[in-house]
Amino acid sequence: MANQRAGTIEHWDVENKEFWEREGRTIANRNLWISIPSLLAGFAVWMMWGMITTQMANLGFSYSNEQLFALVAIAGLSGATLRIPASFMIRIAGGRNTVFLTTAMLMIPAVGTGIALMNPHTPFWVFQLMALLSGIGGGNFACSMSNISTFFPKSQQGYGLGMNAGLGNFGVTTMQILIPLVMTVGLFGAIGGEPMILQNASGTLIGRIEAGSETWIQNAGFVWLFLLIPLAFAGWFGLNNLKVVTPDPGHPLAAFGKITGLYLIALFTAAVGIYAMAFIGMWLALPLTILLTLGLLRLLPGSIQPNIKNQFKIFSNKHTWSMTILYILTFGSFIGFSAALPLSISVIFGKMMAVGADGELIRIANPNAPSALTWAWIGPFVGALIRPVGGWISDKFGGSVVTQIISAVMVVASVVTGYVMMQAYNSTNPNEYFMVFMVLFVVLFAASGIGNGSTFRSIGYIFDQQQKGPVLGWTSAVAAYGAFIAPKVMGGQISAGTPEMAMYGFAVFYALCMLINWWFYLRKNVEIYNP
Repeated sequence: MANQRAGTIEHWDVENKEFWEREGRTIANRNLWISIPSLLAGFAVWMMWGMITTQMANLGFSYSNEQLFALVAIAGLSGATLRIPASFMIRIAGGRNTVFLTTAMLMIPAVGTGIALMNPHTPFWVFQLMALLSGIGGGNFACSMSNISTFFPKSQQGYGLGMNAGLGNFGVTTMQILIPLVMTVGLFGAIGGEPMILQNASGTLIGRIEAGSETWIQNAGFVWLFLLIPLAFAGWFGLNNLKVVTPDPGHPLAAFGKITGLYLIALFTAAVGIYAMAFIGMWLALPLTILLTLGLLRLLPGSIQPNIKNQFKIFSNKHTWSMTILYILTFGSFIGFSAALPLSISVIFGKMMAVGADGELIRIANPNAPSALTWAWIGPFVGALIRPVGGWISDKFGGSVVTQIISAVMVVASVVTGYVMMQAYNSTNPNEYFMVFMVLFVVLFAASGIGNGSTFRSIGYIFDQQQKGPVLGWTSAVAAYGAFIAPKVMGGQISAGTPEMAMYGFAVFYALCMLINWWFYLRKNVEIYNP
């Protein structure tokens, strides 16, 4: 019998309809409904820096806009890099062991960030370290999806993976709504630290918070303990390892050692990549980080080697590279804009142009600025909500056709958004551009969400059963670097006074994606026609 509440299940045959109906469905759904909130918490902790840095600016933390954007980017780079080893964890350590430990690990950046935020004089390197560790939440996507796919039959893969990924993505929206709210109250009493005083007006989903109000910014980290502690217990007592997937997970402590070792390797290479950027720039540091991670994993002994070799086989397939670029277009844009939008709103609309004493234009505080904490959740919410629609449309009309259409939409929307950002940045009344700005970003999020579904459908259509899994893991890891690239590029251009150049650059990339998609999958006499 397989219906154990926890531990390792010896027999698992979900393609057998009788087994599935008798006990497989119940076990699979139990594991799914523990996995979903665990993944949601991972996305929330990973992406929380977009909201935290916005409030740090409102509270007068002594860091430049570029430094604040850098914290968002560090978390993005770390989360993407950790996805590379996370894709191997289930086979060598077991699903129960992996999901339990990687969820429990999120308490480290949650508590550490809360403590760091209690003191406005905390050294910047501490925040950099916490942002790096927050990447654990981003890495968890790869092991979570890999785990859930093993519990459902082929006929139910769309349901299992769609629910896990789709509802897990709502961690971004949950975080963007919850963090502004919990900052307004002393949730933890005396042990939660003293409040700080807002220097600039802020906001929440339910109203505006005026300057001079008390704010518990540290709650942005501490609040996740309410979710993570019960999830850790639920994971340990409710999840399962599958013997057919993980023949020898070993003692749980041994499995925990493997998981921790894999994440430590990726944290090290992510840190190297961040350090290298100062010397060789972002566009060389990113491939260096990826290659260094894969190289160190290749040197590891033991049971991970067969999985590494299988991963490396996909690199000889040209479609791996074309679909990687197209997944950057879709998920990379979604996660990148989710990370960068809150601080972009704060910086662009938080100040306005005015005539100085010497007659020159200067930027001063905008007293009626829209609050990023009130508005930033809408785009990611729309992007996550519409994701299943993208899959449904793609099944009906073809994955590459849908990808081509949303690419064209994103080209136009990016150019217009760039122009609106330039006008707002240089305006004496930037508020008049805000609603247009938000509508355009919602269009970008909706298009990227639909494209998420279309690229998943295309990968399932293009690759065989042997390569589909590794390609999904690889593309999700590389596309997650969008959470690093977007804040870095947008932060640099906003600091330079040319925010429009970031969006024009994205438009050029989206146009390139249209060309790649057409060349590989839509032109006449193509090798794989994917209408």
